[in-house]
Amino acid sequence: MQIDIRSLHFTAKPELITFVTEKVKGLSHFNDRIIAADVHLKLENADNKENKICEIKLIVPGNDLFAERRSNSFEESIAHVLEALEKQLRKEKTKEQNRNHGK
Repeated sequence: MQIDIRSLHFTAKPELITFVTEKVKGLSHFNDRIIAADVHLKLENADNKENKICEIKLIVPGNDLFAERRSNSFEESIAHVLEALEKQLRKEKTKEQNRNHGK
């Protein structure tokens, strides 16, 4: 899986890049057909503390998946996005299994 990480309005530390890469690689456990992941980390100049945004788009044959979350830290935002994507991947897998059993 190819992983493209972009940080907007800040420079991501190597530790954060490594964290994202390792976590996103873990999604292949749920679907081994994931081609790529586009990760956008954004820092907003918002008045509240929940100004760290993570967006991830997974390129999957047949249906790309997307999730976005914001929180107090990038690690927390990333964790929430990964949870959302895991749910989507499981849902897709269940749909696929139901289609295959229906044949």
